[in-house]
Amino acid sequence: MNRSIRPDAVLIQAVIAGALSFAHLHDLAAAAGQSGWKAWAYPVSVDLLLVAAWRRLRTGRDRSSWTWFAIALCASLGANVATAGLLDMDHVPAWLRILVAGWPALAFLGGTLLVHAPTPNAPEPEPNPGPVSPQVEMHRTDTPEPVPAAELAPAPPKPATATPAVPSALLDHARSIADAHRNTTGEPITAGALTARLGLPASTCQAIAAQLQLT
Repeated sequence: MNRSIRPDAVLIQAVIAGALSFAHLHDLAAAAGQSGWKAWAYPVSVDLLLVAAWRRLRTGRDRSSWTWFAIALCASLGANVATAGLLDMDHVPAWLRILVAGWPALAFLGGTLLVHAPTPNAPEPEPNPGPVSPQVEMHRTDTPEPVPAAELAPAPPKPATATPAVPSALLDHARSIADAHRNTTGEPITAGALTARLGLPASTCQAIAAQLQLT
């Protein structure tokens, strides 16, 4: 269903203001030496840059959008003021001719930057936390029974492992190795060195070293 266009005071005012600004820009461009279709292209360029900067401001605010919006607004307001009788339209100064001649490049640069400027990322929605399980407080109403002292007493130490018996022949052999080491080096043999020489299980070598009083 198409909506019918109804007259609105704000809309009528916007059309009148736009037409006047359009005409002032055309007159200023024509006075600055831009004749024919080029004089009509200048107000279109200024209004398009103004609209593009305004749309950019509504989608995401950044400094470049405010800059180009201010430039286009100053160009439109400047033309309105210049054509109000403050400027001799038959003898336009050189600096104004330079500004009018350089406006197409400036407007092209502003439009390109506004179109290709990155759009700010929308904030990511916060994850919806799952249902929180209710906290249940446990209170004991009964009194715990005392633990018997016998259960709290430390366990008795384990008996030491019995030292294996060493045959006398093996003990004599180990003693001869220890004596030979003392005679050769001048120092008593250590338990580790005796264990390496005998090549017997560790428990047996420890028993031999204990009987020979080796460290």
